[in-house]
Amino acid sequence: MAQPQLTFFCELAPEPLAKLFNGRFVIDDLKALNATLSLGILDFSATRAELVKRLNKAGAPVVAWLLLPVEDGYWFNIDNYDKAAARYQGFKAWTREHGLEWVGVGLDIEMDINEMRALVEGAGKRSAARRLLLRFADQQRMVHARRGYQALVDEIRSDGYSVESYQLPLIVDERGARATVLQRTFGLVDLVTDREVLMLYSSSMGPRGEAILWSYAPEADSVGVGITGGGVDLPDAIKADPLTWDEFTRDLRLCVMQGKPIHIFSLEGCVAQGFLAKLNTFNWDRAAPIPAGANRVRGIRTAFTALLWTLERPWVLLIGLAILVGLGFLFKRSDLPQDTR
Repeated sequence: MAQPQLTFFCELAPEPLAKLFNGRFVIDDLKALNATLSLGILDFSATRAELVKRLNKAGAPVVAWLLLPVEDGYWFNIDNYDKAAARYQGFKAWTREHGLEWVGVGLDIEMDINEMRALVEGAGKRSAARRLLLRFADQQRMVHARRGYQALVDEIRSDGYSVESYQLPLIVDERGARATVLQRTFGLVDLVTDREVLMLYSSSMGPRGEAILWSYAPEADSVGVGITGGGVDLPDAIKADPLTWDEFTRDLRLCVMQGKPIHIFSLEGCVAQGFLAKLNTFNWDRAAPIPAGANRVRGIRTAFTALLWTLERPWVLLIGLAILVGLGFLFKRSDLPQDTR
């Protein structure tokens, strides 16, 4: 099997970013792998611009992975599409100022990081859960956000960039249910882009992580593999240990068996664990065992899709309940003693 197309995510502030790319070793490894870098645009700093210039000069392709300040939600979601649009305008001005070159733009669609933290930490859990329930009923909020983001995608394309989106895998099940439950409740946005990357990070998915990856991978344009280390600071309740080399290479092989490109999170984690250099001599021809529990994951997904379909159409439950009550009433009447007079 040939090596798949590889893209590495990198999500670092200016100082650690400069340290990671100190010297030519990391850039040389990326070039040897013919890999793309999806660089998190945490800021419009001179340090980040200088790195992009180095990558451009070396001929290493770079995707601009747009991110927001933490106070604005960090990732893109239903409530911050206006800030996302403004961020893109700032990105364009910064790109022109420094003469930077990009092969594409990445949009990371996830729940507001502040709401995520509130939902799993301390005294804010109850109020955060209450807000989610209220949003479940708000259809217009989702419609407006989707229009706004799709307009942003169209603008990015008109500027000559391809657009890739980074999505949680449950969005696939929501599409299958023709529902918007997850989008309304958790602020996700279902977009049409040039390439959709499903974030199938087995390290964050418990003991059946590789089975979940195997189940969703056929429906991804590219498979997000990880986490090898690094990333934004998350609450302890949802943190997970980085993948070991054996776990990492198992996931890579599962993607190759599905014939999929791979997005690896993260470059800094791979460098810290010595994975990046090892990939240059990695044997891509070996297959991995089909994960145990793959059929069970498929069954759970089917049930979850049915649940989403039902939640999107609560009138079905009401009609079903009315039918059951009516049948119960009829059966009860049929059991009553008949008047023989």
